[in-house]
Amino acid sequence: MHQENNSTVTEFFLLGFQNLHIFRVPFFIFVLLVYTMTITGNLFIVLLVSNTHTLNSPMYFFLCHLSISDALLSTNTVPAMLYIILEEGAMITVFGCITQFQIFGCCCTTECYILTVMSYDRYLAICKPLHYFSIMNIKLCLLLIVLSWFLGFHFSLITRIFISKLQFCDRFVIDHFFCDFSPIIALSCSDTSVVEMEALLVAVFIVLLPFMFVVISYVYIFFTILGISSTTGRNKTFSTCSSHLIVVCVFYGSLLSIYLSPSKGHSLNINKFTSLFYTLVTPLLNPVIYSLRNQEIRKAFILVMEVWFSDHFNR
Repeated sequence: MHQENNSTVTEFFLLGFQNLHIFRVPFFIFVLLVYTMTITGNLFIVLLVSNTHTLNSPMYFFLCHLSISDALLSTNTVPAMLYIILEEGAMITVFGCITQFQIFGCCCTTECYILTVMSYDRYLAICKPLHYFSIMNIKLCLLLIVLSWFLGFHFSLITRIFISKLQFCDRFVIDHFFCDFSPIIALSCSDTSVVEMEALLVAVFIVLLPFMFVVISYVYIFFTILGISSTTGRNKTFSTCSSHLIVVCVFYGSLLSIYLSPSKGHSLNINKFTSLFYTLVTPLLNPVIYSLRNQEIRKAFILVMEVWFSDHFNR
């Protein structure tokens, strides 16, 4: 630990997972495999959507950006986590720690808004099909996605400013595998009540309000689906939004369980497990869910493979 004469902490020590013992190497391999599949899966979605004309629709445009956000979210935390697992802990500067949390916050916030935009897209497609293409045009798509990334950066910057005002004096050990909000402020020797209230207010705008918008959208969607007379029609319509609904439940469920409940009531192990879920598992689930449950993506993939094999074996 490096300290200045005024005992201000300039580095933190990330404990990571201290009780792995003989499972350290298997856990490292597991995390590495999941991370590799996450990057591969999300890159696959981005390349497939970008190069397939049949996927040239607003829903897949938003899905492409969701995959980019997932890849960034994982890359911000997992490579450092792998090092922490092997070394059983690692030092990180206060500046680097706050920066890691800012990038993490930016990706999570952007993903919240993209999922909200996707729910609005599904609402228009199912509840207002005759007006869908006139409303969800290219200009609106670009505006919504730019706004999602801008708000992600904006709110994460605000939170960074809040945390940067805190002082860190004696304690420097973070019992976590990355720099999350609660473990950071727990080490501060300043009064954190104002920062916690400000962060909670920000969380309302980046988690709670978007989640409520998603819920309202799906209430309208479900009532519209129930109004369809044929069972086949209801199943076909529901299948167009089922993948998004699963992703929303997984992502928002893990976020709400941590950030909108009292931090003092959290078990550190539960906190780590939930954080591990949405930094490692959720970014992998998104491309898997959309690939397995979406018929258009499966067809596009088969078409790309057929063209590729045709080009390479007919030379």
